Amino acid sequence: MNEPIAFPTPPDRAKRSSQFHSRLLRLRLRLQRHWWIPALTIALAVIVQGFLMKRQAPSYTSLSQMIVSIKLSIPEGSVYNEEMSNFLGTQVALMQSASVLDRVALRLQNTRPELKPCLVRLVVSVTPKTTIFVLRATGEEPAYTKAYLQACMEEYIALKKEMRTQTSESTLAGITAELGRLERELQEGEGALVDFQASNSVVFLQEQGNSAGSYLATLNRQMADLQTELQLLNLLTLEQNLERKQKTVPGEAGPATATPESDNQYLAAKQQIQMLKVEQQDLGEFLRPKHPKMVALSEDISRREKLLTILRQQSQDQLERRRSSQALQLENLQKQITEWEAKSLDASKRIAEFQKIRSNNQRVQGLYDRLLATMQTVDVNKDISPESVNIMQPASEAYPSVSNLAKNFLVAALFGLGLGIGVLVLLDRLDDRMNSFSELEDHFDEPLVGQIPKDRAAKGDSPLLQPQDERHAFVEAYRNFRSALLFLGDDAPKPRVLLLTSSIPNDGKSLTTANLAVTMANSGSRVLLVDADLRKGVLHQRFGVPNHAGLSEALAGVHLWNQLVQPTQVPGLFLLPRGAVTHASGELFLQPGTRPFLQAAASQYDYVILDTPPVMAADDVSSLAPLVDGVLFVIRAQHTSARIARAALEVLYQRGIKVLGLVFNAVEPSGGEYYYYRYHDYYATYPKAAQKVEKLRS
Repeated sequence: MNEPIAFPTPPDRAKRSSQFHSRLLRLRLRLQRHWWIPALTIALAVIVQGFLMKRQAPSYTSLSQMIVSIKLSIPEGSVYNEEMSNFLGTQVALMQSASVLDRVALRLQNTRPELKPCLVRLVVSVTPKTTIFVLRATGEEPAYTKAYLQACMEEYIALKKEMRTQTSESTLAGITAELGRLERELQEGEGALVDFQASNSVVFLQEQGNSAGSYLATLNRQMADLQTELQLLNLLTLEQNLERKQKTVPGEAGPATATPESDNQYLAAKQQIQMLKVEQQDLGEFLRPKHPKMVALSEDISRREKLLTILRQQSQDQLERRRSSQALQLENLQKQITEWEAKSLDASKRIAEFQKIRSNNQRVQGLYDRLLATMQTVDVNKDISPESVNIMQPASEAYPSVSNLAKNFLVAALFGLGLGIGVLVLLDRLDDRMNSFSELEDHFDEPLVGQIPKDRAAKGDSPLLQPQDERHAFVEAYRNFRSALLFLGDDAPKPRVLLLTSSIPNDGKSLTTANLAVTMANSGSRVLLVDADLRKGVLHQRFGVPNHAGLSEALAGVHLWNQLVQPTQVPGLFLLPRGAVTHASGELFLQPGTRPFLQAAASQYDYVILDTPPVMAADDVSSLAPLVDGVLFVIRAQHTSARIARAALEVLYQRGIKVLGLVFNAVEPSGGEYYYYRYHDYYATYPKAAQKVEKLRS
């Protein structure tokens, strides 16, 4: 069977997009929280720039211009030339090179010792669409700066002249040496040509070569004819050869000029025998074989056949002798062709040697003439070629340079901004607190059962959910949380005794627990909310119920737990407050009555929800969580460290506790992954729609 084709897994574009938006959100939140870091770095950079500018000594600027002049064209041509496409850039680099600047400093030291030296910065630019160079010199001493700029232009021109002169002299020296070598080579070639002509006659060699070629062509034709004739003689029989001889017309090319007598006799005897046999056949129709005439004819035919055999043998011998003669002639022609080919080859070699010597002499003579003309041109150009760059405007009087304050401060501010952003990025890399669902998904494998947005309207602690609550996104998030618990994916019994905890304090665990209990009660369920934080539980304050006695007393056996349960303002929601504060809560949870209490509460209520201390703050959760159906772990965005949360989960897993999932609390609504916030207009129309429905009912 054919195996199914394995297609490559397509990239998860949605995940990549989510991660990208998550990074943007993280950087934006980081900038909102630590906006003072870029502001501080910008301020420091601007202050440092101002301090440096204040300490900087006043500077003066002098300007000048140089222009590219047109080169003089002479008939001999110019050797020293530069391409205009690369000329401008080359000249700018040469003006600012160390060679020119060192010469300028030395020149001013020798010619203008009265000037006070200072550091001068030279900037050379080219005016767009022109060949004009603009030189700008900036220094602390005005007189020295002007003299420095003027000396730069003059030393640059002097250096160009020296380079041209040095190039011309080097070229002349090289050409002179090459001319000497070519002259010696030309003399040697002329001597070799004279020696060759002294020992060989060129005219005779040419005639000999031509004669040898013609004679070789004749011999080759004869040899071809003999080879054809010999091949034909080897293929033809005796009778075919004799017939071929008889058909040869006198005066035309043929195998022989005359037919031998034996061949004629052989043909005549053969013809007579055929005639006698015809006569014998005719007489045999009337006469008996023993008739005297028949006997005489038989004897005559027998005698003539013997003669024919003799003649045939003679003709065959003649044919063999002719074949041998043809072979000997071919062998002789082959020897002659070999001898004449050697003579022709020798003549050709000598002629080729003569042509080589003469061509080499002509080549050397041509090179010698061209180099001689080039040397004359270089010598002329060295004296008459003008400068390629001339001074158009001398160095101006140095004037105080006004530094670009705005530009300097802008550069400093940009540097400070970049430094601040770098510090923020570094802080972000060191921070493992999560800001979005994508980051939570990267750190944890546990399922997410609830994602609660940040309540921006609350100044301090966020109030509990109220009937007709205007925080629509907040309400819908808890409804989604409730649905996730009611419709868990597995087939196991639905958890009824739930415990909510977190890794560290201030994760919003108690508020999340209270709002979850309110949302579950709003769905028609009887819910018992238990404040199991016996150290700092505050659920009684949130619901406004007294805390005379509670879970502490129930576990200690002072009161029955069902006598301490108090109703709340939310229908179907009951609260078992904390009771007296105790620091022995771990021991109370390990009492034998804890499990029966939870079982009895689960039998009387649809859901029992416990609020406990953080895992890393106390060991209460480790003692109480194994007795419940499942644990919900609360993680607060921008607050909970992923490293600490993972350590808290590992503590729970070590006790064999079943973690139902994570609750991501205080998520930034504008982060791009919390969509209820985007559709607030949809919920804002609810009151108007409700009013219309009420009018229709009335």
